Amino acid sequence: MAGTSVAAQGRSDSPQPRNSTSPGQGLLYPQRNETRDLIDLSGLWQFQMDPQGEGEAQRWFRKLPAPRMIPVPCSWNDLFDDAHTYLGLAWYRTEVWLPSGWRGRRVILRVGSATYAAKVWVNGTVVTEHHGGNLPFAVEITEQLAWDRTNVVAITVENEPRPERVPPGPPPGGGGVLGVAAGFPGTTYDFFPYAGLHRQVWLCAVPTVHIDDITVVTTIEGGDGIVSLKVATVGGYAGTGKARLDDIEADLGFRAGTAEAILRVPGARFWSPRDPHLYTLTVTLTDGVQISDTYSLDIGIRTIAVRGDQILLNGQPIKLTGFGKHEDFALTGRGLNLPMWIRDYELLRWIGANSYRTSHYPYPEEVMQLADQRGVLVINEIPAVGLNFADTEDLTRLRLAETRSQFRELIARDKNHPSTIMWCVANEPLVRPPDKDAPLSQPQEQKAIEAGTRFFQHVYDEVNRLDGTRPVTLVGVGGGPREWHERFDVICINRYYGWYALGGRLDQAAQVLARELDELHQAFGKPIIVTEFGTDTLPGTHSLPPEMWTEEYQVEFLRRYLDVAAQRPFMAGMQVWAFADFRTVQGVGRAGGMNFKGVFTRDRRPKMAAHFLRKQWTGM
Repeated sequence: MAGTSVAAQGRSDSPQPRNSTSPGQGLLYPQRNETRDLIDLSGLWQFQMDPQGEGEAQRWFRKLPAPRMIPVPCSWNDLFDDAHTYLGLAWYRTEVWLPSGWRGRRVILRVGSATYAAKVWVNGTVVTEHHGGNLPFAVEITEQLAWDRTNVVAITVENEPRPERVPPGPPPGGGGVLGVAAGFPGTTYDFFPYAGLHRQVWLCAVPTVHIDDITVVTTIEGGDGIVSLKVATVGGYAGTGKARLDDIEADLGFRAGTAEAILRVPGARFWSPRDPHLYTLTVTLTDGVQISDTYSLDIGIRTIAVRGDQILLNGQPIKLTGFGKHEDFALTGRGLNLPMWIRDYELLRWIGANSYRTSHYPYPEEVMQLADQRGVLVINEIPAVGLNFADTEDLTRLRLAETRSQFRELIARDKNHPSTIMWCVANEPLVRPPDKDAPLSQPQEQKAIEAGTRFFQHVYDEVNRLDGTRPVTLVGVGGGPREWHERFDVICINRYYGWYALGGRLDQAAQVLARELDELHQAFGKPIIVTEFGTDTLPGTHSLPPEMWTEEYQVEFLRRYLDVAAQRPFMAGMQVWAFADFRTVQGVGRAGGMNFKGVFTRDRRPKMAAHFLRKQWTGM
């Protein structure tokens, strides 16, 4: 391919932990190539629960007194009867011998996800701590390693539902999201609080001076693609390098460890669901003779923007069809399950969906790579679910700090994925907890609304500062103030008229939905997506006429909602809740501890609604 370029522009026996990803801030996916190597520590680890929190004082980071084996990655909850509802402290331990060829390199330990809080030891020394599950963290451990014996890696994980966290836990004695008796374990959200090492743990060997981060921004000029990139290094690199996209090259000149370049791709193929074309970008640190480091990543050339009430992909209006999902499967829980994800992408293709939302937490990096490859549009969401603003100012302040921290990590990880078209800052925030019996006074309610307004303004500003190339949204629910939507680029709402409200009255439910959508369009003039709508449906349950919980009722419910949307050209998308049935906490509103709103069962068998949606979205 012919091309042109634009030249570069330029409490143990250990010290206290470092509390952030190091070195640098980059979260590039681990890669093996001519300058880099890695060891995947996935497999069987030793595991022991520590309900009394005595392990650190007793130096369990050196040897667990009564371990059992556990697979990594995996949730612990569905493997052991005594761990099913356990959310406290637990220990993981493994040993690894390093190859002699790694001497002289930096060695980085990278944990893909430890939900929720983690602390890491290497050979008895604390090397880092991390709060907030679902996202990776990394730390250099070169100085802690041994080369003449095995190395011991120990990680503690706990997922206690605490009020100051994101997602927040309920206050003592609280919990419950359905307006009924609190479920168990107590949560402020309607999915199971799985815990554990949920994604791979890697050891990565990199050069002393190496590429730490790459930021790619693409634009379109006529038929050409413009690829702007910024490269950051660790080790004080002040030399030269190359950026290559197919046969297009640009020189890199580094100052203070960073360099920038622009590459023009004539006649580019623009990434879209119809043509998810990916280009391979390779960045190399080289003096022209010797390569000191290199890293490659796949990128898509595309733009995403909002104009009026439309979402524009590559300058053309696009409507989202798809689902909210959960990373949830039998036995593995929220642990990385690649066979499940491959099957899910096949089912998304079969049913004709072009999108999903990562409800209600970031999904694995491999899953985002699959979305890039398959042309699936993703609303990328952090786990800010269950927020309310009738709590104390201190709690709100702590949650804001955690929310901003998680977004910094999410954007650092996913900023280069063309499939990520939108950031979502929260799901269903409320003025007060849904299980709070006493209503707020007018001054209390106004104070809570104002607290939420300030909170979301701070988060919106932070996200735009980190990445101004994508729209930002907030997913609201009935009971959430409309004022909170004003500062966001896309209006996303979850609505269940015909289920939680107006149950069994689908004609009336459709009228209420239509009226509200018209009001929102008139009030905001922005794109509107219904990001959740659905009914619990027991597979194999039927009735005529359609009644709640039956497969027929689920089909009729979805039909009414899609008909309402089809009559309103301003609608930017409809995402059904949910793709598949999923585990939640046990309670009187959740038979078998399951949410049955999926159009597929938990083991991915289609209900009637799946066939209905396929006909709607593909005509087949």
